[in-house]
Amino acid sequence: MRFIHTADWQIGKPFKQFGDRESVLRQARLVAIENIGRLAAKEGAAHVLVAGDVYDTEAPTPRTLLEPLERMRRFSDVQWHMLPGNHDPHRPKGVWDRVLESGPPANVHLHLKPEPVDFGPGAMLLPAPLTRKTEGADLTEWMDRAETPLGAIRIGVAHGSVVGFGSGGEATNPIDPRRPALARLDYLALGDWHRTIQIGPSVWYSGTPEPDRAGGQEAGQALVVEIPGPGAPANVTSHKVGSYRWLTIEDQLSDAGELEDLETRLRGLPDLSSTILRLWLKGTLQLTGRAELDRRLLGIGAAMFHLDVDDTGLAIRPSAADLELIDFGGVLRHAADRLKAVAEDAAVGPVEKRRAEDALVQLFVMAVGTGA
Repeated sequence: MRFIHTADWQIGKPFKQFGDRESVLRQARLVAIENIGRLAAKEGAAHVLVAGDVYDTEAPTPRTLLEPLERMRRFSDVQWHMLPGNHDPHRPKGVWDRVLESGPPANVHLHLKPEPVDFGPGAMLLPAPLTRKTEGADLTEWMDRAETPLGAIRIGVAHGSVVGFGSGGEATNPIDPRRPALARLDYLALGDWHRTIQIGPSVWYSGTPEPDRAGGQEAGQALVVEIPGPGAPANVTSHKVGSYRWLTIEDQLSDAGELEDLETRLRGLPDLSSTILRLWLKGTLQLTGRAELDRRLLGIGAAMFHLDVDDTGLAIRPSAADLELIDFGGVLRHAADRLKAVAEDAAVGPVEKRRAEDALVQLFVMAVGTGA
């Protein structure tokens, strides 16, 4: 038995922070479905199991509702199995009733009830669909009592948080980590946690096929799962199916001479044009170094899909040479001296200190330019 395990597509997810490029990232989530279909064909997997959160909301627009269905329709040799998650729970007149009313492709199967379902020759699927965003009870418990044909491979699918494993995801929806043993499962496919990770011998979160946040999964993944037979260990391999990489990098700066090394490392990242980077900078720079940093980051940001710089931990300490470059005397030098005093005053709060440092940098660039 070979199938693809995926989850957390969240089709229609907004990316307002990216402005006019929001549509690019929304489209990438649809491209990921096509990549999963191609992966299934390449690996000879007749089934794709989506462990919840196909949609980002319970009320997608009519176009958003149909977009994933049309992508799955293209891969007619693959059977796609959908499970409601906490973003798209199964409620009366909700998103899944709308999908049914739309007339989904014949190769798309909705698992809206906790009951055993045929999942290919010699295998049974035990789904635990969510009917609301948050459940206090473990909806996988019914699997313990589920009757399946003798010798059938038993595959559970659920969306929620394994008890004792961090916070799991965005909702409670507890899942007992002992469920595979209690329900005699050969594999438990989980969604909600946006990272690909193994929880136990036969329990996996597939992660999201297209990342959506800094600090989460770096690249979108899907799992190819092969189960030789009932009671046999599952062989699980992870495959990249996403288009964009979300990275978080922290760097400490103390001298302008380190800027070239920082730029070299950032430009050396693979797939630069499809990289979304959150860069955390700490340390101390003089004004000339800060102006040079801004110049280099402008070029790096243009090479990437998106660069988000957090420099709240980077202090500006102007040298005497910096101040002389602004002016030897006069109004500009007087303003620079006053700003420097505020920035170095221990009694000044962090907000005022940051404003003074930013004003110093602007004054320096105005007086000297970015090529100093």
